[in-house]
Amino acid sequence: MGSQVLVPFRGCEDSHRHLKLMGDLGQIVPMNYNPRDVNSIKTAVAKSNVVINLIGREYETRNYGFEEVNHQMAEQLAMISKEHGGIVRFIQVSALGASASSPSRLLRAKAAGEESVLKEFPEATIMRPATLIGTEDRILNRWAMYAKNWGFLPLFGGGSTKFQPVYVVDVAAAIVNSLKDDGTSMGKTYELGGPDIYTVHDLAEMMFETIREYPRYVNIPFPIAKAMASPREMLLNKVPFPLPTPSIFNLDHIKALTVDNLVSENALSFADLEIKPHKLKGYPTEFLVCYRKGGPSFGSTVSEKMGSADVAPRF
Repeated sequence: MGSQVLVPFRGCEDSHRHLKLMGDLGQIVPMNYNPRDVNSIKTAVAKSNVVINLIGREYETRNYGFEEVNHQMAEQLAMISKEHGGIVRFIQVSALGASASSPSRLLRAKAAGEESVLKEFPEATIMRPATLIGTEDRILNRWAMYAKNWGFLPLFGGGSTKFQPVYVVDVAAAIVNSLKDDGTSMGKTYELGGPDIYTVHDLAEMMFETIREYPRYVNIPFPIAKAMASPREMLLNKVPFPLPTPSIFNLDHIKALTVDNLVSENALSFADLEIKPHKLKGYPTEFLVCYRKGGPSFGSTVSEKMGSADVAPRF
């Protein structure tokens, strides 16, 4: 669109280097900020007329909890944006399944964040993307890495939970389209799920087929999975050192998997933003070829093997 994009970040200078190459010189501007420093946030939004809140975390640390990151920070940002006077659009990126009654503390905090944002900035647009799929995603990459390291993938509750994973590029396009409309998306909530409904097992099968490994699973009932993931949560604020980041065995994620997470029947979605979401099989999951043990061209899929069986051998 030609807009200048200011990208507040915290952490090391190397974390955002690749983003600066996605625009002309000076178009992508990383800015170091502190989410607990009001003046730092005000500086970050000072020259903007659009604010997109992407702050979130799917696990807790000793320094940051679900409530602060997903609720309080969103509320504070909306308040500062309203006081700014020049912010015409505020996009709050939440999560599909955000509800005060969710078994997940993360999703309960997301729901509280939405409510607080709309209270402070009534014209805000709420985006609720489903599980995001893409080059740096936090589901297929973790599964593939776990399967490569351990030779199997744990399935919680038999992998029967239904959800609608969505290609991250489609979600980005939805945000842009909402900014380019005539204001019809202001004050509304959109649920952004992919075109197909998968079970966790279905998506894992697609992952194994793409990395060309034989699918091996270990079924872990939900009570046992929760017990295995609980020690980190119990020790989090009781030990004088940081604990490892949870990947597969994330207690809050396991609790979220106990219920299906699908787009509501009458919710606003991609169609209302004039977008047709991509199917996941194919290009959106092509990045997984990097996990093939013999390189991108290694092995063959089940369908390729079946197709080659009909061809007479050549000598």
